[in-house]
Amino acid sequence: MSIWTYANPQKFMGFTGKILPFLVVLTAVTMVVGLGWGFFLTPEDARQGATVKIIFIHVPAALMAINAWLMMLVASLIWLIRRHPVSALCAKAAAPVGAILTLVALLTGAIWGKPMWGTYWVWDPRLTSFLILFLFYLGYMALWSALEDRETASDLTSITCLVGSVFAILSRYAVKFWDQGLHQGTSVPVATGGRTISDVFFYPLILSMLGFALLFVSLVLIRARTAIRAERLAAILRREGGQNA
Repeated sequence: MSIWTYANPQKFMGFTGKILPFLVVLTAVTMVVGLGWGFFLTPEDARQGATVKIIFIHVPAALMAINAWLMMLVASLIWLIRRHPVSALCAKAAAPVGAILTLVALLTGAIWGKPMWGTYWVWDPRLTSFLILFLFYLGYMALWSALEDRETASDLTSITCLVGSVFAILSRYAVKFWDQGLHQGTSVPVATGGRTISDVFFYPLILSMLGFALLFVSLVLIRARTAIRAERLAAILRREGGQNA
């Protein structure tokens, strides 16, 4: 069976309806274990003290904020190339989730940065690109709200997503592009297989990252299913209105 089969709203609803309950349970278990392990069963850092434990929220939120936009990019490209309405709805569903994750990453970064840098905010390349990414999230959602025609909204928001992807990539790799930033490098560089944190923090961090990823997928599926139901209801009301007229 082709993956494009699930671009059909009915097939999408059927498939996601089956997997969503298991996904929600797995999300809850992973989040509770990962965050519980990280916050209550790990020691304080010799230099950072208890503030180091914010890593279990900051890093997963920042990672998923970037990946959420990249997921929206893929969905937007599918819409622009193949005109599958489910892909546009999934991108729309992901935007508020990604925006909240970006805000969480910015706020926790500020709280973490105060004892480390002596200030809540610096115009560091990664922080600045992350702030711009957050503004793109807001602009993307504003476009969807401002345009009544769904096809026009899907086209314009998809183009916005293409432009904003530059800042999503910069948010991920800004430390490598500019050496003068205060923000440290990646704690878990998957591409190189290395890491800069000890095992006592690494394993609960991986669980927390997995939990945030599952949370993102669950919320996007729930929101996409709600949007499809809303469109179906709107279509029924239009038909009934036409018949009554």
